[in-house]
Amino acid sequence: MTDDTPNSAPGGLLISAPSSGTGKTTVMLGLLRALTEDGLTVQPFKSGPDYIDPAFHHAAARRPSFNIDTWAMDDGLLNAVAAQMKGADITIAEGSMGLYDGVAKPGEQGHGTSAETAQRMGWPVILVLDISGQAQSAAATALGFRHYNPDLPFAGVILNRCASPRHERLARLGMERAGLPVLGVLPRRGDLTLPERHLGLIQAQEHPDLETAIARYATFLRNHLDLDAIRSAARSAPLQPAGPLPAPPAQRIALAQDAAFSFTYPHLLKGWRDGGAEILPFSPLANQAPAKDADLVWLPGGYPELHAGTLANATTFLNGLRKHAKTKPVHGECGGYMALGTTLIDKNGTRHQMAGLLGLVTSYEKRKFHLGYRKAHLLAPMPGFEPGQALRGHEFHYCSILEQPDAPLAKVLDAEGTAVPETGSHQGQVSGTFFHLIAQASEPAGK
Repeated sequence: MTDDTPNSAPGGLLISAPSSGTGKTTVMLGLLRALTEDGLTVQPFKSGPDYIDPAFHHAAARRPSFNIDTWAMDDGLLNAVAAQMKGADITIAEGSMGLYDGVAKPGEQGHGTSAETAQRMGWPVILVLDISGQAQSAAATALGFRHYNPDLPFAGVILNRCASPRHERLARLGMERAGLPVLGVLPRRGDLTLPERHLGLIQAQEHPDLETAIARYATFLRNHLDLDAIRSAARSAPLQPAGPLPAPPAQRIALAQDAAFSFTYPHLLKGWRDGGAEILPFSPLANQAPAKDADLVWLPGGYPELHAGTLANATTFLNGLRKHAKTKPVHGECGGYMALGTTLIDKNGTRHQMAGLLGLVTSYEKRKFHLGYRKAHLLAPMPGFEPGQALRGHEFHYCSILEQPDAPLAKVLDAEGTAVPETGSHQGQVSGTFFHLIAQASEPAGK
């Protein structure tokens, strides 16, 4: 599927849909595993700022998945992430939301849409359509997506949640009239779903039997998709000269990793390791302290609100964190930021004492939705970055700030350029943000 020229890339495809909830993640996981079972080395990607799906991709393909983000990543970083497909036989990417959904104002390279990812990488789109409640009319939807951007490469459609053979015949008739290839038809199966919670899917590590579920998805897809036609449709643009992956913020990084803290973008960890950093994982939920000889403690986002009582009683973890912060930096993102604060109030109104390294008090008692890209102009140092630098990231949580007495870490803007109140904060060697870092912005902070 690829040749041996220096800039060659394995053929690729992007799995997308008109909207969320159509079944594209199930299709993605089943397809990754089915192709892997066929002996192919499959490179997965996720279009957009999702930090849950890549772990599922990794489990299905047995190869790390990486995010491609046209809003947050500049040309060099996009090419560096794309270069992770080297050595694979085929690339399969999963889109976010609907195919053309993104933000109104462009960022580094675009609006953050799955269509932009597919067009830039030269990957034909497979559109997953939920045809429940319609038949030939599904073709009109597919045709609209096909012609909305005539330059977008298009492989065909997968018809999902088909009710009967008659339903399939009618839906196929519509696609035939529209001239759209049908790459498979999936019968309605209520058991082929992934458990969810308030941020979307549960984490891969929390699934009660993920391996069995993925194997079932693969068998289901193998029985109902034309895998040969799908493989034949794969295409890719040549790889372009790559810039560097993000440099490590320290050489020995104690990284919290468990069910409460797991949201770190894979390209960041790959960049840190490639830059010579040593990642020292530890589990706050297991009451483990960060490594004493670490240069930096990094607490990623996750679900601390679901484990607040356990964290409040994890004295070895909390004391180790406090001891480290006396002489060396600590940084937290979203859930990690909350854990650095004084108090976390859960959905039942119960107050849980956190590390107290920042004055932050946060609450889930009254849920408030925060979602979107963020651009931060640093007002103070953050591990790996100096004041005045601009960063790009993404925020997604339901937490409210009740108190934030410390100095703001940054001026933070949304994708429209509007200031948001979640500025992050810092005190001494400790800093935190509600946004998850994706990349340093290519333009000066003042723009």
